[in-house]
Amino acid sequence: MTQPRRAGSGAAVPRMLAERAREISDGRLQPAVPRDAATVILLRQAPSGPPGPEAFLLRRTAELEFAPGACVFPGGSVDAHDADEGIAWTGPAPADFGGLLNVPPDRARALVCAAVRETFEESGVLLAGSAASPLDDHADLSGDRYALLAGATSLGEVLSRRGLALRADLLTPWARWITPEASPRRFDTWFFAAALPAGQAATAVPEGHSGPGESESGMWLRPAAALEAAQAGQITLLPPTAVTLGELAGHDDVARILATRRVITPRMPRVVVEDGRIRLAMPPPGEQAP
Repeated sequence: MTQPRRAGSGAAVPRMLAERAREISDGRLQPAVPRDAATVILLRQAPSGPPGPEAFLLRRTAELEFAPGACVFPGGSVDAHDADEGIAWTGPAPADFGGLLNVPPDRARALVCAAVRETFEESGVLLAGSAASPLDDHADLSGDRYALLAGATSLGEVLSRRGLALRADLLTPWARWITPEASPRRFDTWFFAAALPAGQAATAVPEGHSGPGESESGMWLRPAAALEAAQAGQITLLPPTAVTLGELAGHDDVARILATRRVITPRMPRVVVEDGRIRLAMPPPGEQAP
């Protein structure tokens, strides 16, 4: 499925979404119910050149049903294990996170746990440690990552076995995006920003893992460079990813990004049907999803 490369209103809409938008507009189809999901914007200070952040992007495989070939931040759907109250936790309590995300504490806990789990699965970066410091040695975590990907263990089991706790304080709530109603698979996704912990490295697939994965490669890019690459047709960015990179492009320091306290309101692009024409309309800043 061809994905739009531009993020602004009027961006191209794949034919399948256009057809679904018409059916929804005509009352012949009900929108799919979005699933809760979490995404982590992994950041590091650029190792060379002018001061500024780099973001870690994964290029999804072409075989995937959702966003094939797109470059995305690590993330995915909340699963049942993410609601486990036994997962060791340090940092702001779920109730505090719930206040930041405008959701109940149990939903906030599941979202934060999903964010940490998916980041570990998809990039190998584990946002865990003690209350005093993040984990700074990931050399022997590839086995845990593979087991988690294979469904042979859970995040709670990995943390418990290694005497670690999830570090909620490493996550900064950034945004909330809901997939357009015309999409057959929809997600209600909370975006979090986090710095790459010292001593850890982000990779697209776990070491020694030859099985199928969702990503074929990973890359660190300055936000502005990623947007330029998308504009040139070198990479594909989904609209929320492009908007987020645009928000980050004006910053020159990762610490300042993480110190930002944003009001989290749901935003949802819309596939608009007007006079027989189809276009993607992006919500303006501050507009909430209906």
